[in-house]
Amino acid sequence: MTRTIAVIGGTSGIGLEIAKTVVARGDNVILTGRDADRTTEIAASIGPNATGLALDICEPETIAEALKPVGQIHGLVLAAIERDANSVRDYSIARARRLVTLKLVGYTEVVHTLLDRLEPSVDTGIVLFGGRAKDAPYPGSTTVATINGGVEGLTHSMALELAPIRVNALHPGIIGDTPFWADMPEGVLEAYESRTPGGKLATTEDIVDATMFLLNNRGVSGIGLNVDRGWRLT
Repeated sequence: MTRTIAVIGGTSGIGLEIAKTVVARGDNVILTGRDADRTTEIAASIGPNATGLALDICEPETIAEALKPVGQIHGLVLAAIERDANSVRDYSIARARRLVTLKLVGYTEVVHTLLDRLEPSVDTGIVLFGGRAKDAPYPGSTTVATINGGVEGLTHSMALELAPIRVNALHPGIIGDTPFWADMPEGVLEAYESRTPGGKLATTEDIVDATMFLLNNRGVSGIGLNVDRGWRLT
């Protein structure tokens, strides 16, 4: 049976690679992005099995209307993220509020809106993107670390409430081949690589593979999966 997977935040980076993978395995994907023209263009570049919708989950009151065209889906990936440097000493309320809204309110409202279109089955998976900052904070990660900890709580709550639908979180570490990290000054990635047992950082392919596992494996629900090649072991 051909399945349909919705990827929220699917027009760039890891979200886009997930969307491409869904189509490559023979399924349909609905991907979202903030800009309508760009989202439609990217969906068209993937192929006829991809559909693009404009959606900004930082504006949660608009989510229900934006997702009206979505029919039945068999999986949901919430990959929309924003990077932010915010500290207690130099605190931006506006940036903090935006990021909290995006992940904790926006993610939840997307699930709330699409719940009647998600097949109530153990075959249906929801994947929320958090991040290792929740337990490996860094300078400026005040909001990011806190929100990713919140994603963990949200995962547990949803997994219990929405069963038999499965809900899991994916917490990437440093993904060395993404543009953000690949463009770092010389020596930065090497310093992080030296802290992994195998001497290599996780890749986009690792994250996509882990996402597909969480979508598909019927025995997994309510977990937070760290994908960092053991970075915190050393």
